[in-house]
Amino acid sequence: EAPKDKLIPLSVGSSSDLLVGQKVFAIGNPFGLDQTLTTGIISGLGREIKSRSGRPIQDVIQTDAAINPGNSGGPLLDSAGRLIGVNTAIYSPSGAYAGIGFAVPADTVNRIVPQLIRNGEVKRAGLGISISTDQVARKLGFKGVLVLDVAPGSAAAAAGLVGTEADPGGQWILGDIIVGVGGTPVETRTDLFRALDRYGVGDKVEVDLERGSKRRTTEVILQELPSR
Repeated sequence: EAPKDKLIPLSVGSSSDLLVGQKVFAIGNPFGLDQTLTTGIISGLGREIKSRSGRPIQDVIQTDAAINPGNSGGPLLDSAGRLIGVNTAIYSPSGAYAGIGFAVPADTVNRIVPQLIRNGEVKRAGLGISISTDQVARKLGFKGVLVLDVAPGSAAAAAGLVGTEADPGGQWILGDIIVGVGGTPVETRTDLFRALDRYGVGDKVEVDLERGSKRRTTEVILQELPSR
């Protein structure tokens, strides 16, 4: 019932260029204490946690900003007041704040919420691979998405994609780097997800790959990813 001039939405930032050590702010209602503001830093990126149902939540932001029961669903903000994540969970033996909180990144929210509004659920078409974080790509000095692992029997396996592995001497040999999907350039994980979101399960899509100095294009028949 509030008038529109009293409802001012937050500016939505990007989570693909976040850095460990960056200052953040969390807003929520911990233990029913509404409009509570806490502050901290980004402690880690690309984390994976399990929801209460056991379903993994991937690529979350770790922060030491005080997050307690009642903070879930509240915004995680950068120093400019832009939304960079939605506070989701904590790691704590006691159930109270222990310095380890997690937020779903803004890029994930931007990708998933329109699907929920449009369809009421998310049916994900994908390749059947695990991929590196954007921070790894920046450290190694390439643009694209590095394939870490290819699931046996997956769409990617059928198309001949190669994952990252260690040689007998313990040195890592990088797998394929995805640089394009369906003619759309891919430089980040978000680029890949957005490109794949244009397709449905069973669609054929051309995937551009780089490995070493070689570049190739292969056709992949997208599979439905399990709603784990």
